[in-house]
Amino acid sequence: MKEFISVQEAKEILKGLSLAGEKVNLPLQKSLGYWTAVPIYAPMQVPSFDNSGMDGYAFAWEDGGASRQLAQVVQAGTFPDFSLQPGTAVRIFTGAPVPKGADTVVQQEWVRVEGDRIFFELEKLTQGMNLRRAGSQCELGQLVLPEGTRITPGTLGLLASLGVEEVTVFAAPQVSIILTGDEVVEVGQALQPGQIYNANGPALLGYLSQLGISAVKVYKVKDDPTEVIRVIGEALASSDVLLLTGGISVGDFDFVKEGLAENGVETLFYKVKQKPGKPLLAGVKGSKLVFALPGNPASVLTCFMQYVKPSLGQWMGSPAAWEQAGSYPLATNWEKQVKLTVFLKARLVAGEVEVLPGQESFNLLSFGSADGLIQINEDQQSLKEGTLVPFYPW
Repeated sequence: MKEFISVQEAKEILKGLSLAGEKVNLPLQKSLGYWTAVPIYAPMQVPSFDNSGMDGYAFAWEDGGASRQLAQVVQAGTFPDFSLQPGTAVRIFTGAPVPKGADTVVQQEWVRVEGDRIFFELEKLTQGMNLRRAGSQCELGQLVLPEGTRITPGTLGLLASLGVEEVTVFAAPQVSIILTGDEVVEVGQALQPGQIYNANGPALLGYLSQLGISAVKVYKVKDDPTEVIRVIGEALASSDVLLLTGGISVGDFDFVKEGLAENGVETLFYKVKQKPGKPLLAGVKGSKLVFALPGNPASVLTCFMQYVKPSLGQWMGSPAAWEQAGSYPLATNWEKQVKLTVFLKARLVAGEVEVLPGQESFNLLSFGSADGLIQINEDQQSLKEGTLVPFYPW
């Protein structure tokens, strides 16, 4: 076990773990937010037929001249069973199949119609314009999504256009959350003296939901060592990833560290040189991953963003799970008071990061207006306005 290590060292330990979810097939509409576990190749060419990219008139360029006899009308959803005769054109609509013999579409705004003839300015046109050839999006067998691509609404549309019904993705882990602390009560209950509402649970569930992890078990345990051991064992039995909040410091009623050890969890590291969130523990039991997060809300959310979120991304097949955030200039000077890596709630304003007031680990107020966290490294003390700092958006 490593104790009181740097942020970078903690991340390197987690990055070195072999985390990978099982490959599962999901219906297309349920695959949103997952990462592809295999490459996806086009099962057909798209478009599957030559079609018009405009409402207008289709004709054969080689006929020459700036006038055509109007023949028939072709609508989207129909298929012409005729070939275009020389010197003629067909009225056509966007997406409609282009009949054999036609290779150019002039948009209707550039056409003058007189009876059954159309006239246009040939110098405005080029051969093949407004014609979408079969296979111009992709050919049969073409790679359309490599392994490790996240399924977005855009990729859903792409795959649907190819007739793909199922997607092979890395399964999300089964996650459980254990909330500790006798003082914590659920929203909706009347607060008694000395009690606080459960803020960590809803926040963690929200972050997990953003990652596509919604089937989460939540346990509440009192500050009793025997009960802590029992609930940890129960949660581990049904979880791939276990998150605990509170009870991991050195207080008289902090029993989580011992409870994890009693359940055979091997500690990877304990305590990180950071603020907030110093008393963070990460461990493993076989293929199961455990994070014991501090109890203060700002510490919980900071540790989740910096360590849990990328670990879950790695588990679900994201090739960029641990990539560093983008950097932005500080809007004002900043003086760091501790020799630790500090994560500060901040918001983006006109391309700069503005550090918000209320940085205490118990204070959630600034989360209401923050866009994310900035990182001030352990070896940095005085930062001038305009200094580039890493920014981690929510």
